Amino acid sequence: MNIKLTYNWLLEYLETDANPYEIQKYLSLSGPSIERVEKLGDDYVYDIEIISNRIDTASVIGIAQEAQAILPMYEIPARLRFNPLIEWKFKTIKSQFNDRLNLEVEVDKNLCSRFTALIFENVKLGSSPSFIQKRLKASGVKVINNIVDISNYLMLTLGQPVHMFDYEKINNGKMILRSSRKGEKIKLLDGQEVNLPSGSIVIEDGAGELTDLCGIMGGAKSAISKDTKRVIFFVQTYNKEKIRKTVMETGVRTLAATYFEKGLDEERVEPTVVYGVSLIEKYTGGRIASELIDIYSYPYEKKVIDIEYGLFKKIIGVSIEKKIIDKILENLGFEVKYLDDRKIKVAVPSYRKYDISIAEDLVEEVARVWGYHKIPVLLSPPATVIQPVEFEKIFKATSKVKKFLKHLGFHEVVNYSMISGQMIKQWGAKEEEHLKLANTISKEIEYMRLSLLPSLFKNILDNTGKKEELRFFELAKVYLKDRPCKESYRLGFCSNTDYFDLKGAVDSLIDELNIDSVDWRKGINNKFYSLFFNQNFSATGFLAGKEAIYLGQSRLDNKVFLAEIDFEALVDNSRLLKKYQPINPYAVIRLDLTIKLDEKIPFAELKKKCLQASKLIQKIELLDQFEDKITVRFYFNHPQKNLTEEEAKKEFERIRVIIDKV
Repeated sequence: MNIKLTYNWLLEYLETDANPYEIQKYLSLSGPSIERVEKLGDDYVYDIEIISNRIDTASVIGIAQEAQAILPMYEIPARLRFNPLIEWKFKTIKSQFNDRLNLEVEVDKNLCSRFTALIFENVKLGSSPSFIQKRLKASGVKVINNIVDISNYLMLTLGQPVHMFDYEKINNGKMILRSSRKGEKIKLLDGQEVNLPSGSIVIEDGAGELTDLCGIMGGAKSAISKDTKRVIFFVQTYNKEKIRKTVMETGVRTLAATYFEKGLDEERVEPTVVYGVSLIEKYTGGRIASELIDIYSYPYEKKVIDIEYGLFKKIIGVSIEKKIIDKILENLGFEVKYLDDRKIKVAVPSYRKYDISIAEDLVEEVARVWGYHKIPVLLSPPATVIQPVEFEKIFKATSKVKKFLKHLGFHEVVNYSMISGQMIKQWGAKEEEHLKLANTISKEIEYMRLSLLPSLFKNILDNTGKKEELRFFELAKVYLKDRPCKESYRLGFCSNTDYFDLKGAVDSLIDELNIDSVDWRKGINNKFYSLFFNQNFSATGFLAGKEAIYLGQSRLDNKVFLAEIDFEALVDNSRLLKKYQPINPYAVIRLDLTIKLDEKIPFAELKKKCLQASKLIQKIELLDQFEDKITVRFYFNHPQKNLTEEEAKKEFERIRVIIDKV
């Protein structure tokens, strides 16, 4: 939240030689951020950002107290002229209490930690004094009348919202503070009628009519009017969670609600009442006509923290003089008591009870006021962490593989490591074979995946129609339900192009990693991976005799093609450099052959038989496919002489015969 306050208003409580811009500069360095300073006549307006856990600074006195602690760190004298939080006590107005008018109050202590009220009579509505109007306008608060303006002025001065009721409109002089019931409605001061959720904090009068949506906005029924003569002035602190919940559920947000939902200090109620009495008497003519009602069930017990001076240096990294540490804490409102030369006892003021809990919180307070920017920037000495050889190998291969696949036209995706039960059932797998999260936040991420393919398949479906050709890959872990549980790296592919496009990408990757050969076999015998593929259009690749690659057409959609590789097996069989082969200086003869494919004989097996049939074949290359026919190119070469075309054709005929027999 942001609040606006003026420089002259601040100087009523802060004695300092600092000009408006020095206050902006130094408070922004070590405390509340003053985002803007704007000159307004003979004054200056500060626009101040208030962080959520420091609602105590959302007031003139709060900023003055911060300035009292911060400015001396920059050699600018500053101190509070007086501290209203300490000096304004009920005893200063006790002689004015009387019992002419009565008010009966019932309060749920779980909803309201402190309820304080006074009744005034002979109140005269009119305009508020010019200095209040001027300051409220500068703060962006609408000026209405002396009663409302005093309420807003108190809130900005002391950080405690207050409220005023017309006493005559409270039936039977009774106020009951309770939780709202579902279905109840209240008409607010701004005219809107709000349907209340159950659990909101409300006040009803002696006739059961709702008069206030507590902490947010008063009800129209109890509103001050031009005929008002008697006013109930009350100041409370509410359960912050209840206020926040009501704001979010009703959509009614006010400046007062922004204060209350962050948790206010019960001890600040007393000085607010005392200052409010003086303003009401002086600027409305009102006089106290009741005893003070002050329901404060659990008064604040000071939180005390023991801390050693050595902790400041240990955490901040800089030695700060003990007397400076003590002065900073005292200027911030903490009480410091010496235990010995090494240790002090620090009492936390009531307005810091929510954000100061441990010794490290005190260190942070001293560090920020002293100045974070003064702490030397020292880099930690470099250290080398030796990684396991296996990890280093996988890390290097990961970088190489990702770059290579990018150049092949694949896009990397990063999916959750968890999948849904529905995704498991979609492929016919079993949920019990997967590790299940004990504390999942969503049914969509309930089981640890055994394969990358379900998520990659979903990536294709989600992006279909956005681009004509889709090629995705993911390099990540899967989680096997062994004992103990095991993590394993997988490389998954998915495309909507065709089988040969995907197979070509896998073959290119194998070649890039300098893997000698892959033994391809038709179909997939692995029980789990067979769930993903069309058995008539799939293949299994073996590396060093071990199943490592599964590739083929998706079983759920014949336009989608999938592949998954055991990445660790891929890395284990890869080499940094290819095997050395001396360059053959003799001519290569190329001959092409069109072959009719037999579904029962995979091309890999056909290729293998051809290579076994002739030692003069240097390479076999698939050129094209049309329907059930493929065109294959054979490269013939002799290691010791130039082959003649006749010799090459003779070898070629031998191969043709073998192919016909297969």
